[in-house]
Amino acid sequence: MKGVIMAGGSGSRLRPLTCGRPKPMTPLINKPVMEYAIELLKNHGITDIAVTLQYLPGHIKDYFGSGSQWGVNLHYFVEEVPLGTAGSVKNAEEFLDDTFIVISGDALTDFDLSKAVDFHFDSESLATLVLTRVDAPLEYGVVITKSDGRIRRFLEKPGWGEVFSDQVNTGIYIMQPEVLQEIPSEGMYDFSKNLFPKLFEEQKPLYGCLAEGYWCDIGNIEQYRQAHIDMLSGKVNQEIAGNEIAPGVWVGTDVFIDPDAEVVGPAVIGNSCRIGPGVKIEPYTVIGQNTIVEQGVSIKRSIVWEGCLLGKQSALRGAVLCQHVTTGSNVSLFEGAVVGDYCKLGSFSVVKPEIKIWPHKVVERDTQVNSSIIWNSKCGKILFGKEGVPGKINVDFTPECAARLGGSYGGTLSPSHRVLVSSDGQPGVEMIKDAFVSGLLSTGVNVYEAGPLTTPLHRFGVGFLGADGGVYFKTISEDGQRLKIQFFDEKGIDIGRDTERKIENFFHREDFRRASGQDINYVLSTPDFVSAYLSFLEQGIVEDFWKYNPEIVLCTRGNPAEAALNLLFEKLGVTVHEVKEELYQESTENLDNIFCSVSETVAKTNALFGAVLDRHGEKLAVVDVKGTVIQNEFLTVLSSLVYFMHNKPGRYVVPVTVPKAVEDIAHTFGGEVIRTKTAARSVLEAKVTEDNKLNNPSCLQFFLEFDRVYTIVKLIDCLLRYSVSMSKLIQKIPKFHVSVKEIQCPWTTKGTVMRTLIDEGQENQVELLDGIKVYHDQGSALVLPDAEEPLYNIYGEGYSQEIAESLTDMYLEKINCIVKNNNASQ
Repeated sequence: MKGVIMAGGSGSRLRPLTCGRPKPMTPLINKPVMEYAIELLKNHGITDIAVTLQYLPGHIKDYFGSGSQWGVNLHYFVEEVPLGTAGSVKNAEEFLDDTFIVISGDALTDFDLSKAVDFHFDSESLATLVLTRVDAPLEYGVVITKSDGRIRRFLEKPGWGEVFSDQVNTGIYIMQPEVLQEIPSEGMYDFSKNLFPKLFEEQKPLYGCLAEGYWCDIGNIEQYRQAHIDMLSGKVNQEIAGNEIAPGVWVGTDVFIDPDAEVVGPAVIGNSCRIGPGVKIEPYTVIGQNTIVEQGVSIKRSIVWEGCLLGKQSALRGAVLCQHVTTGSNVSLFEGAVVGDYCKLGSFSVVKPEIKIWPHKVVERDTQVNSSIIWNSKCGKILFGKEGVPGKINVDFTPECAARLGGSYGGTLSPSHRVLVSSDGQPGVEMIKDAFVSGLLSTGVNVYEAGPLTTPLHRFGVGFLGADGGVYFKTISEDGQRLKIQFFDEKGIDIGRDTERKIENFFHREDFRRASGQDINYVLSTPDFVSAYLSFLEQGIVEDFWKYNPEIVLCTRGNPAEAALNLLFEKLGVTVHEVKEELYQESTENLDNIFCSVSETVAKTNALFGAVLDRHGEKLAVVDVKGTVIQNEFLTVLSSLVYFMHNKPGRYVVPVTVPKAVEDIAHTFGGEVIRTKTAARSVLEAKVTEDNKLNNPSCLQFFLEFDRVYTIVKLIDCLLRYSVSMSKLIQKIPKFHVSVKEIQCPWTTKGTVMRTLIDEGQENQVELLDGIKVYHDQGSALVLPDAEEPLYNIYGEGYSQEIAESLTDMYLEKINCIVKNNNASQ
């Protein structure tokens, strides 16, 4: 049997560790991580090994040579252009004339490969994926198998709503040589994205073998540090080089440790090191060969590569120093700091937490390194949530961090591209927006500033102006401390996950494009598109709208488009009775008071209905004369009714969380309902597709669902057009019963919860479009992991409210038990 080590990775997310070296050559406990893969294959009798190379292949060839030092025969296959994971193995086809095993050269594992090979042959599999279980499966390929190991379903890098198992693909494959015939000879071709879906679709024997043991995909610096901790903790069945001179303390050859020095394990000191007097080396420290540690240095939980010099009285706390770094005396490096090859840090300099310094840099004496990479640790961990990037002003989002995010977004665009930027006008948000714009301008992108807008108006502006993208900043808390940054594509739709990942990668790697001074533009003012927006809102309404003298009651506060809103209603001849609420807050008690006040005003003025509109024009509650409040999923159902009354038969798009009543309404009008994931982009894309099919659109579902001013106009139009009151319109909605609750669940247990619920629900009809929806005799329950918080949302729907509540409670209890059992087993 032969082996293949894929070693072509550049390790961009590991920079600056991988500046100047391929990812498999990154040292782990003082030897390249690929060396562990060679030793593992050798231990299982696999000595004839192909090595696929692409990035800096000479480094790997020079170090490993023929492989004879490790008792193996290495054969190198270099890609002239990137071929993808499967394509790189195809490139070694002439060598692979028998069953072979593929393993990554940049992952650490101690799996029993022989056991996996036996499984492969016993199951007569064409290709076997070696699987493992992980706590947070978002960055891996998730796999679910049948009881015999045959693959039932898999998904590459899912969102939390798509996580249906905690079993993931480790990138270790056992294959028959016939598989290579399925891989094209040219072009990029991946195992997980191309080959396995093809084999699965063709119902070829594709199996997954769940392996026991340790596995770590060293994809970023945090995982790199964790792999060291795990090795030193004894979690990995791999030998640590050196003599164990004390419990957990391994020392190489030709090492001098001063008698006055203290070394507390677990720790490793490489060959030919010199440890001076008063030095304190604390647990989880690794020191590379030929390193000198001078008097009084203190090192804790840090990784120091070969050839470094640590000056007197310096302190390292959770830092990584690449090879040949020199520090003066009294230098301090804090948690998460990473210093590239051949850097020099002057005496009394301080490298603050999470700072990265690229190779060959010189830091002057008494310098605090916090400006060259100016964002703090919390900012560095920002990720996209369900709809954009949320955070707290001057905590998660500092101006420096915002500028970095702006540069990261600009890195995904071409310099000629145009971006529309606006906000809700709040002071803290304006500060973050201006900093973001600075970063965006630094990449050479053209920025158009629109001033305060609502979110729907911003979406409209992106499309109207023909911009290539848009970024909107808004507050999401009443105290103004939290904000969210939303990113839109050229259609005004939320960007997709692929673009989000590109922004995140630029953000974490910190190496996005910088324009030269002459290529940086001024911030440009936008032409007026508000009047075009108002004209758009007037389209398709009932003829002589104004002659009906319609009246509504409106409660809103701080809406940036309030002046335009008043102008619109004035043009349409709508009389607006305002309910002023100085203490407008979205607390349940306060909203109940507002709804009551609005309902009373509707009754007094004989208005069509009341509307409570949020600052951003996205949330709406409709109140009738009886005090009935229509909001959230109920409002979506009402919107679907309005849509079908305008467009019958039609197709209406809703996320999986919306009650089944929309299907009942669609059936009445001979229409159809399309269900999507809950992510805004999924819903919006599908709605735009359906709107584009309408020949003479008088009601567009894109705006009906995501622009609540448009919703108000269409509700008025509907009531006038069909001579019906709001109460009568509400009565047309089929009765439904829902219960929505949430339960806390640690991030590390979310995958386990989904896998367990799927396994338990096999006797019922199950949907896995977003989360897991289980159908029962008298209703259904949707279990949906939250994308931004460590919790699950449970949506129960039944033939009665009691049934809906019982279904929700049943799954709350199931999740609670799974979490408790998982905690007990750890």
